Amino acid sequence: QVQLVESGGGLVQAGGSLRLSCAASGRTFGLYDMGWFRQAPGKEREFVAAISSWSGGTTHYADSVKGRFTISRDNAKNTVYLQMSSLKPEDTAVYYCAGARGGLYSSQGNYDYWGQGTQVTVSS
Repeated sequence: QVQLVESGGGLVQAGGSLRLSCAASGRTFGLYDMGWFRQAPGKEREFVAAISSWSGGTTHYADSVKGRFTISRDNAKNTVYLQMSSLKPEDTAVYYCAGARGGLYSSQGNYDYWGQGTQVTVSS
């Protein structure tokens, strides 16, 4: 069982930056591919970014955030991060981290564990 807790959300002006963190419980964090998803008001939850297990040598990004967001992980701290830069009002959403044991990185159904979410609001 893995429990995930996100933090770092908040209110930021367009063009600003935020770093989200997701702390995981348990000693098997390194086994999991980790992903970030987001859900804007009135919209379905969507894939944002993912990082492979262990060394995190493989990352994937949604086209909408490519070049602006960076996902990383620190297995010693059981934490995955999402560095968000050049934020836009359309990035406003609740951001969720999730853990999976392999499979399609962009598929929500592939993820076994989810955090409670952290709100990111970008003002224009």
